[in-house]
Amino acid sequence: MAEQNSFDVVSKVDIQEVKNAVDQSLKEVSQRFDFKGTKTELTLKEKEGELVVVSDDEYKLKSVVDILKTKLIKRSVSVKAFSFGNVEAALGGTVRQVAKIQNGLATEKAKEIVKAIKDGKFKAQAQIQGDQVRVLSKSRDDLQAVIGFLKTQDFGVDLQYTNYR
Repeated sequence: MAEQNSFDVVSKVDIQEVKNAVDQSLKEVSQRFDFKGTKTELTLKEKEGELVVVSDDEYKLKSVVDILKTKLIKRSVSVKAFSFGNVEAALGGTVRQVAKIQNGLATEKAKEIVKAIKDGKFKAQAQIQGDQVRVLSKSRDDLQAVIGFLKTQDFGVDLQYTNYR
C-alpha cells in the first residue's frame, strides 16, 4: 500500500507575542503626550482569550487599537486572529472595546475549508479533527497544490500549515 502524506491546517496565536505587543503598546501610550492624564488601559485576559481596551473617548480608543495593531503586525501576529467587538460605554465616562482572540478553527470555518478543498477537485482528502483540518494525499505535489490554493483564499482567519509529512 502506498504511503499517505499529510499536513494540518490550523489557526493558532502565539500568546507570548501578543503579551509583548500589549506591553510595547502600553509603553508607547504612556510616552505619548496626547495620552497624558488619560484613563487608557490594555488588559490581556489569557484564560478567557480576550483583550480589553479602555480609554477616555472613542477617538483615543481608536488610536490605542491602531497602536496595538501596528505592534502586533511588527511581532508577526496576524490581526485577523482578533475580532474586535463594538465600542461600549464603561465606568467613569470611559469607553471600552473587547477583542476576542481566535485560537483554533471554528467548526464553520473548518467546514468551509474542507468544502473549498473538495470543490477544488484535488486528489486529496480533508477531514476535520477538533479545531484543525487534516489534509491527506498520496502525492506531496497534490498537498503543495492544496496549500497554494488555500493561501489564495480568504476565510477571514489566519491559517498556518503545520505537521507536513
